[in-house]
Amino acid sequence: MSPQRRHKMPQEQLDTLCYKIREGLHKCRDIFTWQLFKTFLMGQGLSALICGTAVTSQYLASVYCLNTPMLQSLINYNLLGITYTVALIFRRGDGNILQILKTKWWKYLLLGLIDVEANYTVVKAYQYTTLTSIQLLDCFIIPVLMILSWFFLKTHYRIVHYVAVCICLAGVGAMVGADILAGQDQGSSSGILIGDGLVLFSATLYAISNVSQEYTVKNLSRVEFLGMVGLFGSIISAIQLGILEHNEVSKIQWTWGIALLFAGYALCMYSFYSFMPVVIKMSSATAVNLSLLTGDLFSLFCGLFLFRYTFSGLYIVSLVVILIGFIMFNTVPTLNRALAPASDEEGYDNHAADFDNDSTQGCVDEKTCAQAERDQIKSQVNERQSACVVINSVKM
Repeated sequence: MSPQRRHKMPQEQLDTLCYKIREGLHKCRDIFTWQLFKTFLMGQGLSALICGTAVTSQYLASVYCLNTPMLQSLINYNLLGITYTVALIFRRGDGNILQILKTKWWKYLLLGLIDVEANYTVVKAYQYTTLTSIQLLDCFIIPVLMILSWFFLKTHYRIVHYVAVCICLAGVGAMVGADILAGQDQGSSSGILIGDGLVLFSATLYAISNVSQEYTVKNLSRVEFLGMVGLFGSIISAIQLGILEHNEVSKIQWTWGIALLFAGYALCMYSFYSFMPVVIKMSSATAVNLSLLTGDLFSLFCGLFLFRYTFSGLYIVSLVVILIGFIMFNTVPTLNRALAPASDEEGYDNHAADFDNDSTQGCVDEKTCAQAERDQIKSQVNERQSACVVINSVKM
């Protein structure tokens, strides 16, 4: 065989259909990883839990005429306190609840207040504005999350992340359009500016809470975050319940149906709070909230059977578009320079992590990181050379 023929063989093989298919499969494996699939499934599980809270709240409001958001929140925070706050009480060392309260009590008090008011204001908005407006304006949490993550967590986003967010928001627009065409635009038209303002305020509070949650679970402990939110959330919810809803609660005529609806709401919300830090630790708060955009769709699908909503093909289009944007966002990882992974599942022995030094953690810039890696490699080489000298001297 001539040298020219041998030179052409590899190029001919590269142009074959089998090679192209093989390369395409390798690229698909790089994109559709098990980590992405697991994050997607867990995110949709969170959306299903959100759907459960929406359906039970809808039943309480429409069938039993009960509007008690603080009572529902109080039950959830009490469940968090019974499990995670009690777990902190029995801890030893710096992870004990007494040590946490001594050093960071005011930070968790502020975080608990933000979380409680975020839940309350979004429920309160239903009295003033429409369901369509709430679904659309609630997406305001995504850009706020990205800004806060960039500023406090030093997260670096790429062009593909911004494109993915725009695709997800386009999917939400299709969902809103489906609501309008199907006649599901329900709600009061009076005081609509107040309701829209409450939704935007709630989205901002949720963004602050989620960024704080991402920092805490990746640097400190999931149990610490949930335990302290359960503790201060219970206290704040109880006070606010006594001020705002004591008359409404006293008028409740308790039946098995009402009790089961309250229990269902509390179970869904408790599960959502318990599992959301796990998903955030696997990905990021922004990715989780992109996945939660399908929660409204799940609620609408349930409403087709439970509340006789009218079906629209745009619901399916919206679901597909949101999932495409979610997959695009997670195919390229974001870089968080202010976050350092905890030493174990709970992370309570990571003593160096604290809220006050979040701006100094991680690498300052890429040059510093590269220099640190080179120094580490040099030290390892020197150790190996020293070991070889010792071994040779022993042999001699």
